[in-house]
Amino acid sequence: MRTEIVEVRDEYGEEYKGKYVFQEISWAKRSRIIQKHTKYSQSTGQVVSSDYVAIQAETIMASLKEQPEHKPITLEKLLDEENGVPIGLGELFSRIANRLNSLSAEETRFLSDKSAEASLIQQSQSIGSAKSSVGQSQNYEGSQQKQSSNSS
Repeated sequence: MRTEIVEVRDEYGEEYKGKYVFQEISWAKRSRIIQKHTKYSQSTGQVVSSDYVAIQAETIMASLKEQPEHKPITLEKLLDEENGVPIGLGELFSRIANRLNSLSAEETRFLSDKSAEASLIQQSQSIGSAKSSVGQSQNYEGSQQKQSSNSS
């Protein structure tokens, strides 16, 4: 599995200074994290709501394999709205976790664009289960789609 190491200096504060090692997580782990924080309609199977911040925080924690000895990053710290991690550090960790776990541009936008959260929930209701059999996300926003060939 792919690994990425980042050395954080004191730009986010002395408490976060040190070496962080992130590792790619399995497809099953990522899927369970998403399902845990997503509510689906029992009658239609469409997405009713998702806690995107919790999904991202749990993905970061699942990917974070090593951190400084005093363990400055916890799930609680990532989710804390008052005394959480600095924005820049959270965004850095999000980019690393997303890159390692191969989130598509659409999924990354879906998880990180808080200003458009309401419209994304509505979008997800219309495309909530629009995955092809090879797991490639379908893009319904007018951009070109990649075609893949799959020999059975």
